[in-house]
Amino acid sequence: MKIVLMLALICLNLFASGGPSGGDLTMTWVGISSLVIFVVGYYFVAAEEKYHIDKAKPALFIGTFMFMLIALYYSLNGLDMDLVHTQVEHLILEIAEIFFFLFVAMTYIETMIHMGIFEKLKYNLVSKGYTYRQLFWLTGLLAFFLSPIADNLTTALILSTVLITIERKNKAFLVPGAINIVVAANAGGAWSPFGDITTLMAWTAGKGEFVDFLFLFPASILGYLATAFLLSKVVPQTCPATPDSTEKVPTVQKGANIVMGLGVFTIFSAVMTHQVLHMPAMWGMMFGLSLLKLFDYCLKVRHGQGFGVFNSMSKIENNTLLFFFGILAAVGALYFIGWLGLAAVVYDPHILGPTWSNIAVGFLSAIVDNVPVMSAVLKASPSMGLEQWMLVTLTAGVGGSLISFGSAAGVGVMGKLPGVYTFTAHLRYAWMILAGYIVSIVIWYLQYEILKIGV
Repeated sequence: MKIVLMLALICLNLFASGGPSGGDLTMTWVGISSLVIFVVGYYFVAAEEKYHIDKAKPALFIGTFMFMLIALYYSLNGLDMDLVHTQVEHLILEIAEIFFFLFVAMTYIETMIHMGIFEKLKYNLVSKGYTYRQLFWLTGLLAFFLSPIADNLTTALILSTVLITIERKNKAFLVPGAINIVVAANAGGAWSPFGDITTLMAWTAGKGEFVDFLFLFPASILGYLATAFLLSKVVPQTCPATPDSTEKVPTVQKGANIVMGLGVFTIFSAVMTHQVLHMPAMWGMMFGLSLLKLFDYCLKVRHGQGFGVFNSMSKIENNTLLFFFGILAAVGALYFIGWLGLAAVVYDPHILGPTWSNIAVGFLSAIVDNVPVMSAVLKASPSMGLEQWMLVTLTAGVGGSLISFGSAAGVGVMGKLPGVYTFTAHLRYAWMILAGYIVSIVIWYLQYEILKIGV
């Protein structure tokens, strides 16, 4: 993987163009040093299990340090510091939208855990006598069909929580089960305009109408089923330990149903806030958080005790949030320097052309994270038809599953299952995910290029 990454970065060097500053800094000392820092930092992110270092630490370091180097370079050379200042402000805004979206989603999940909702769900599933393999398919299909509504990250966090409450030690079930949830959440989010951040970006950029994304359903589900079928073969057919008949049946706290209803309304509020009011989706999420806090207060007044929103906040995986901050800042620095200029060049028909470039986007999404890659493609805005914009939406979403930290869903599940769902554990089954990725592309080709359905 390190060799492939180095070759990709060398290719970026050959084709790089200037970033938003209008100048090409790639071959300056700050451009080369930033690239080296990014590669080394990403290596430690990928080797989290080997060095026992939390992925947020190297990500946060490279993200902050690279922009400090850029600012130092501008200062030493008497360049316009306002360019750096403006870029950092825009980057902070982009990161804040994702950061607070995740913050609220995680708060709701921790609240539902505290109220016993997932323990009750676990008891209902296990008491029915389902095998590990049946539970594997059940959680995967739930993730696929929930993701288009709740978004892939929230879906992955919810279902991975269900997974870990069912079984905490059996890695033969947990690892493929976690991968299955990540792949299902990303594939399910690819055919909904608000199922993934990348599809939301493409939709709001006017690259397709609402119904255009729905035509990606066949490619999404068949690609997922191909991967799930292969993964299911390594899942044991034994059953998890059934609850003791004398064991007390788990109960949920008062107000649990209302909390779940508020969670659904919060997602709806985020979508409506963005699409109707033209405000960031996190604004609707924060509104949902305010409703959760008000309901907590109502429970305290009526019953003398609530669930404690701040207690839920204290249990959030802060390393996941800091990882996103660091990695998005680092990619933003690479874009500012000019390394992401490759996106505008490879779409030229004399080099790769739209189809092969969009397929390659899926692999690049796995390495760099699909959000900044999709952002780079949209900023480059190559001249493509609707079918090609649907292809890049599909590959950016599904391709992010190829590596554990290639998507928001993968990073979220890594935070939920530390030491179990890791980069190495995911990579062991990457060929199965690649098979599903290929199936998705083949289905897209038959549908759009041969049958002309959805064009």
